[in-house]
Amino acid sequence: MASNSDAQAMDEKQPSERLQQHLKYNGRKYSFESSTLKLPNGVEATCDWIQHPGGALAVPVLADGRFVLIRQYRFATEGWLLEFPAGTLEPGEDPGETVKRELEEEAGYRGNTWQKLSEFFLAPGYSDEVIYPYLATDLEKLDLPPAQDEDEQIEVVLMTGAELEAELRSGRAIDSRIVTAYWLAKPYLDL
Repeated sequence: MASNSDAQAMDEKQPSERLQQHLKYNGRKYSFESSTLKLPNGVEATCDWIQHPGGALAVPVLADGRFVLIRQYRFATEGWLLEFPAGTLEPGEDPGETVKRELEEEAGYRGNTWQKLSEFFLAPGYSDEVIYPYLATDLEKLDLPPAQDEDEQIEVVLMTGAELEAELRSGRAIDSRIVTAYWLAKPYLDL
């Protein structure tokens, strides 16, 4: 059984030593790398991973308790996913600024009260992407929301907590960020 000091040591960053880079591809929003690394335990391994600047996500809740969600077309899944409004951090941008911009662009709402809920890795087996979820309350609907990104197809959906939980338990493939962010926000809400 691990001691507290062992657990604390595992929480600290322990970078691997890059011995040889085999491939590096820089895409529009993220990079892909394949390299031989020397891991903290001394083992050498060829590892492939996505380097991502991170993303910020809003859990927007109206005064009546309904959640503001979006249904968005995702080319990688070849279909529509139910999500909370979210977006990729721009270089040097604070996640708190990203999340405010994305809520306005994607859902057409402005949050006047914000609370950072936590941060979590999206898929640490192959990506360094960190998601920064925020609870957004005291919402106002924008008369003229900013334009959405050209490559986004988005529909705004309002759901009660019960409706959202039913959707999360439906058995359909869903965006994992919505599950984590909902459960992080739930203790702060009267549901």
